[in-house]
Parts: sequence; structure tokens; C-alpha cells
Amino acid sequence: MATAKKLPSGSWRCQVYDYTDENGKRHYKSFTSNNHTSKGKREAEAMAANWAAEKESHSRCPFTFGDALGQYIADRESVLAVSTIREYKRARRVDLVDLENIKVADITPEQIQELINKKAKDKSPKTVRNIHGIISAVLKVYRPEMALNTSLPQKIPPKLYIPTDNDIKVLLEHIDNEDMMIAVLLAAFGPLRRSEICGLESTDFNGNIAHIQRAVVLDENKQWVDKTTKSVAGNRFVPLPDFVYDRVKDRNGRIVRLKPNQISDRFIDIIKACGLPHFRFHDLRHYCASIQHALGIPDAYIMQRGGWGSDTVLKQVYRHALADKSDEMNNVANDHFAKLCNIK
Repeated sequence: MATAKKLPSGSWRCQVYDYTDENGKRHYKSFTSNNHTSKGKREAEAMAANWAAEKESHSRCPFTFGDALGQYIADRESVLAVSTIREYKRARRVDLVDLENIKVADITPEQIQELINKKAKDKSPKTVRNIHGIISAVLKVYRPEMALNTSLPQKIPPKLYIPTDNDIKVLLEHIDNEDMMIAVLLAAFGPLRRSEICGLESTDFNGNIAHIQRAVVLDENKQWVDKTTKSVAGNRFVPLPDFVYDRVKDRNGRIVRLKPNQISDRFIDIIKACGLPHFRFHDLRHYCASIQHALGIPDAYIMQRGGWGSDTVLKQVYRHALADKSDEMNNVANDHFAKLCNIK
């Protein structure tokens, strides 16, 4: 039980922990008695104890963690992305079994840390952080007073291969399927996401301007379904190069008649046939963003065209110096230094 302390004024004040905010700062509820005697000390402590008991009775969640997660998902099913709902349900079945039958009110930080340590042994830091994110989100709703200070695995910078201009030329020369050709053009010069490409229809075009407003994703039943774009920024108008629009302007209905997984599978085969270094279909977006950055296009325009809501992704992933551009820029610098040293 919290102990009251005497203030300079002679009053007694007793503080009880209330909650920890998002910045990690602890907040307390204060109870004061103006009786300067020992009775005032007991009064302040009694008020604090009563408040704490009432808070505990109201905040003590009767659910198990599994039930709380299920309710959390159900309450947000109409607003969260289909892929997010699918991942939450998968995580409940596979990753969060250790917490499934524990009452939310009984979960300890040590149990969470133990689970995270266990998962870190065979899962990537990103996956482990996603698992912890789900736990944190549920507890924030059903046990908001609980402060988590879990030690998480250190993030590992992604090792990405950014295709060069020459890679793109070789790739385009080896594609003999029209659907795949259009898919690659839209990803490399859009840049559109794989899911957006599969959702693009002929009615989405006004001349060479494509309205990106839907995506094709897997639902929890592993069926491909249409949904709105990944974010508000994802719903956008993209002016495509004329040579890209020329390939799609005579198509009716879905522009690319392939499912997202078919695009990825066929892309792997094409890369192997080309003899190019391995890279993913999604890396074509990296190529487009990196080229725009190398050309000096401001981030705001790159973000708008690519459908990014913030420049976080650009800073962490897309600002990779392309090998050929890097050599070119290094030569410019070296030529400058050589001229400087040759001045007599």
C-alpha cells in the first residue's frame, strides 16, 4: 500500500501509480488530507487505497489473452487491412499459443519477455517485433495500465539488390509474355505494387493517367480478393510514360490477368533465364524510387507517385545508391580532385 508523506504545509499526500504514457513517463493519482495529525495520514492513505481497489476492479479484464485478441480482431475487422486481419489470426494460431489461455490480468512482463526470447531463436527480428506489436496492441486496450519494457531483437538492415538500368534492359528483352511485360513495366516505371497491378482495370485510365484505387490480396481463407489500396496515400493518380500506356490502352477489364503469386513465380523464372542477380519483383519499385532520387526529384514527389504516406520507407529502404550511378558520381568527384591537384 502507498504511504502518505507530509507536505511543507502540514497536509498529508498519498500518491498511487495510475499509468505509463507512450513516452514511458509514469503518472500518479494524488490524494490529500488537510488534517495535519496522524489521522490525516491515515485518511490520505485510505482514499488512495479505495481508489486503487476500485480501479483494479474496473480494469481487471476477465478475458484470456486468446479471447481478448479474438475480440480485438472482431472489433476492427471492417477497418483493418485484409492482410493484417489474416496475419493477426495466423499469429494467434501459431505464435501466441503460450499466452492463449492466460488471463489478461495475470500476464506478467516476464512471460512476455520469455515468449519473445523463444521466438527470437528461429524468427527474424522483424517477425518478432511484429509479434510483440500484436501483444502490445491488445494489452493497450484490455490492460492499459500495464507498461511493457520488453527487450526486442535488434533490427537488421535489409540486404537489398537494386536493379540497375542495364538489368532492366536485359529483363525487358527476355520477357515474352504480355501480362508479365505489362506487370514489369508498371512496377519499374510506375512504380506500382504487385497487388495494385493485379487490381488495375481499363476503366481506371484517363489517357496515360492511372487511378490506383484497389488491390488484390489474400484473405484469411487464402482467397484472392479486391480491397482498397494499402493506405490513403496509396489511392493516387499516376501519370505513366507513354511507352507504358501504349501497352495497356487497348486492354479491356483487368489490365494484367494474373494473380499476385503468379507474377512472383513467373518473375523468378525470368530472372533465372536472364542470368541476372537474384532480386524480387518488389525490387522494381526500389529501382524506380532510387532512379528518381538519383535524378534529383524531391522526396515529396517520389512519395506521391509511389503511394508512400511518409518518407520513412524512402530513408530506410529506397535510398540505395545504384551501382552504375554510384560509379558515375564517383568519377565526377575523382575528375574534380584530379583537376584540382593538377593546377599549377
